[in-house]
Amino acid sequence: MDGGKKKESGLNGSFVTGAIALVFLILGYQVALFVHKAALTRIAANRDHPDTVYVIDKELAEDLLQPSAAAAGYADKKADAPPDDKKVGSPQDEGPVILSEAKNVRSETVRKNAPHSPQVERLREQTRRVESFPFNPNTVSVEDLKRLGFSEKQAKALDRFRQKGGRFNRPTDFAKSFVVADSVYKRLEPYIEIPKLDLNRADSTALLALPGIGPFFAGKIVAYREQLGGYSHPEQLMEIWHFDQEKYDGLQDLITCSPQKPYPLWTLPEAHLARHPYISKAEAHGIVLYREHNPPETCTLEGLKKAGVLSEEHAGRLSRCRIAPAH
Repeated sequence: MDGGKKKESGLNGSFVTGAIALVFLILGYQVALFVHKAALTRIAANRDHPDTVYVIDKELAEDLLQPSAAAAGYADKKADAPPDDKKVGSPQDEGPVILSEAKNVRSETVRKNAPHSPQVERLREQTRRVESFPFNPNTVSVEDLKRLGFSEKQAKALDRFRQKGGRFNRPTDFAKSFVVADSVYKRLEPYIEIPKLDLNRADSTALLALPGIGPFFAGKIVAYREQLGGYSHPEQLMEIWHFDQEKYDGLQDLITCSPQKPYPLWTLPEAHLARHPYISKAEAHGIVLYREHNPPETCTLEGLKKAGVLSEEHAGRLSRCRIAPAH
C-alpha cells in the first residue's frame, strides 16, 4: 500500500511540473510574439520618409509627377467666327478651326510615394493587408493598387496600360482587364469612382478619352462650347455637324455639364449676339431694338417671342440656357 501511494504522488508531481513548464512555454511564446510585433512597429515608425498625398487639379498633378512637363506650357488661341448656318464643322466652314484650350480643373487625388529602405519595403509587403476604399482606376497609384489587393506585377501592368493612353471609361472596362479577377472586381465594384467628364471644363485632349471622339470632334466640341458660351445640357452635342444620336448614346453616361456663366443677352452688342448659334443676324438686330425701346422688366425671352423677334425654335433653345437678367 505504501509503495502505491508513493508511485501516485510521484506521478502527481511530474504532472504539476509539466503543467508549469507548459504555462511558461506559452507565456514565453506570447512574449516573443509581442516583442516581434513591437520591433516591426518600431521599424515601420522609423520609415525613411513619409508618403505624400496631393488633392489638386489634374494638370498640376501631372506637373508635380513629371516636372519636365511644366516647362512645356499651353498656348491659348481664339476660335474662328462661326459660319452663317450655325452648324459647327459644316461644309461651309472656311479654314481650320483654332481652338482655345480650356483648363480641366476637375479635382484629382494623386499619391506620390517617397523612397524607403529595403528593410521597410520588405516589412510593408509582409504586413500588407487587403483593403477596399474608393478609387478612380484612371489615377490610382501603383502603391494603392497593391493596397487594394493587386500584386506588384499586376499593379504595374495596370499602370503601363494607362501610360500607353489606355483609359477606363466605365467600371465594366476595369473588369475587362486581364489582371482583374472576377472575384476581385466583385469586391471592388462598389468602390470604383470614375468622375464624369465636364463638357464646360474639359480641353480637347481630355475629350479624346471619350468613346467615338477623335481629334476632329474634340475640336468641334470645344469650338461649339465657345460659340454657345458654355453647354447648358449634354444633348447640345447633337447640334454639331455629323454628331448623331448613335454617337451621343455611346457616351451620354460619361459626360456632364457644370453650370455655365449666364449669357449676357441684354448687354452684348449686335455683332456678338449674331455669333450665337441660336440667334440669327436679323434676330440680333431685333433684340437690340427691343431692349432699347422696352423697360427691363419686359426684357424676357417670352417678350421677344411675342414681339416676333425670336422664332419659336430659337426661343425654345435659348430657354434651356442660363440667361443673365436685364437690368
